[in-house]
Amino acid sequence: MLAMPEINYIKHLRESEDLSINEISRKTGCNWRTAKKYADGESSGNQLQFKKQGMMYEDGYGEIVDDWIEEDLKLKKKERRTNKKIYEQLRDEWDFPGSYRTVCDYIQSRKPQIKEEKNRRHERLEHPPGEAQVDFGTMTVVKESAFKDIKLLILSFPYSNAGLGYPLPSENTECFLEGLKQLFKQAGGVPTHLRMDNLAAAVVSMGKGAKRTYTEAFSRFRNHYGFEVQPCNPASGHEKGNVEKKVGYTRNNLFTTAPLMQDFPQLTAWIQQEMCKDRERLHYEKGERIDVLWKEDQKHLKPLPITDLPIFAIKSAKLNKYGEIMMDGERFVIHKARMKQTLVIKAEWNRFICFTNDGEIVYQSDRPYMNTTRIIPWDDILNDWEQKPRSVRYSRFFKYLPKNVQAYLTIRKEEIKYRVKGLRKLLEKHDLEEIQAILSREERLERTPHELGILLEASQFSYPDKIAEKHTPGILLNYETNLATYDQRLCPSLEGGVS
Repeated sequence: MLAMPEINYIKHLRESEDLSINEISRKTGCNWRTAKKYADGESSGNQLQFKKQGMMYEDGYGEIVDDWIEEDLKLKKKERRTNKKIYEQLRDEWDFPGSYRTVCDYIQSRKPQIKEEKNRRHERLEHPPGEAQVDFGTMTVVKESAFKDIKLLILSFPYSNAGLGYPLPSENTECFLEGLKQLFKQAGGVPTHLRMDNLAAAVVSMGKGAKRTYTEAFSRFRNHYGFEVQPCNPASGHEKGNVEKKVGYTRNNLFTTAPLMQDFPQLTAWIQQEMCKDRERLHYEKGERIDVLWKEDQKHLKPLPITDLPIFAIKSAKLNKYGEIMMDGERFVIHKARMKQTLVIKAEWNRFICFTNDGEIVYQSDRPYMNTTRIIPWDDILNDWEQKPRSVRYSRFFKYLPKNVQAYLTIRKEEIKYRVKGLRKLLEKHDLEEIQAILSREERLERTPHELGILLEASQFSYPDKIAEKHTPGILLNYETNLATYDQRLCPSLEGGVS
């Protein structure tokens, strides 16, 4: 039996909005027959209300079954009790006098309701000052006129709703621990408790309840900084809802249009500045400014350790017959090492160093993911600009062009379409960095795209190196001829000439 406001709403959808029974059923969530009954039938506002009767409702057996259903919903499907098992357990342990059919009918009725109640019910958690939550979010930036996906590690403090962010190239263990270390430094202390989900960078395996097996590196990090871990249950993102919302909030406010990135230190400074500004607003619930509450959070943080903890992983790799090792799925040739030699690799979050067993450094380089980018579809963008040249200055992609290229396109308003078309043609053979370099001289901003193409072709031509020859005697290599002697021979009448 539906309440009168629900009945009136169904009538309104049918009569005023002209919805079908199926549409009403989907919109209200009620059964199709129920929607049909109240949408097209005559319903009296004054009907008798009947209380459900039977041993499942009156003798308390239904409450027991409800608890069992709710418990089983937390387990994998194959580990849940069947209807028959529930009936047998109810009969043997609680002296249930009813039939198997009675239990089945009750479960069929209650199970959908319990699922819906579970989805709607949210436990209200109290967050004392000093506790934090952490999670990764994937953001997009632009580096060297190309898209780059970064991982933003966000540390949020639910008491004050303050957030801190640190950009990283990956979600591996070295990046996760380096990011946490830097975030603790930004906060000025260590959270008392850290709530996190089951990140592969920290968790090896999950047990029942709060039991987790953590990686050795994370366990060492936790012991060094002295915080307690509050693990989330699987598929329970609401248990760290503050940081989940902070990730979305940061994406919507800072990364809706991809910001420009020179390198990670520059991007880190920009994010820190923007997230400090964000604390000037009011808390969504407490009515105080976030920066005021943040000071209270900071008072409860643990002090940072005196010594800094270096973050790296030690691995070993054996050179193959081509003198290569594998690192992060890519091959690197090590020229200074012998074939089949085993090297020790020190892997930091941004680079790796190869040592021999004697401690000699034979190779070091950035980790491959540091330079991973995605191309911006400039051909499609320039095609759109060619159709609408007035939109060039206001396009979200305009700021991703190098500065000289921006100036070249817009220096003459009446030539924007012509120059956009020319730039599109130049990009078929050259990249933006080459065009940026050729435009470094100010007078070239006046050149036509065709002239720029000629300059680009000429800049790629170079004379061959001088061929070394070894046959000239050494005494003649730097010999300088005295031409005055020839003048005297040719013109004896000149002063100093020979008669």
